[in-house]
Amino acid sequence: MSLTIIGGNECMERKYEEICRDYGHKVKIFTSGMIKKKIGSPDLVIMFTNTVSHKMVNSASKEAKRSGIPVQYLKSSSGSALTALLESYDA
Repeated sequence: MSLTIIGGNECMERKYEEICRDYGHKVKIFTSGMIKKKIGSPDLVIMFTNTVSHKMVNSASKEAKRSGIPVQYLKSSSGSALTALLESYDA
């Protein structure tokens, strides 16, 4: 499954990639910047809402909805929160 992660901490990017790779997923990570046209067509968009602006959440949600891509919102941007989400999808 291909994933797009929006938000999170820049210092955790490598950890996010490792976690996703361990579950067999490809991932693109956007911790900052305009992502409106960069989401692409992943199977799932994951948004860490505590580390991105409200405007960015709305913009990314709108783009995902327009493309029919499911979105999961995580308040915590920790590795364990991402792991728990991926376990629920793989179960």
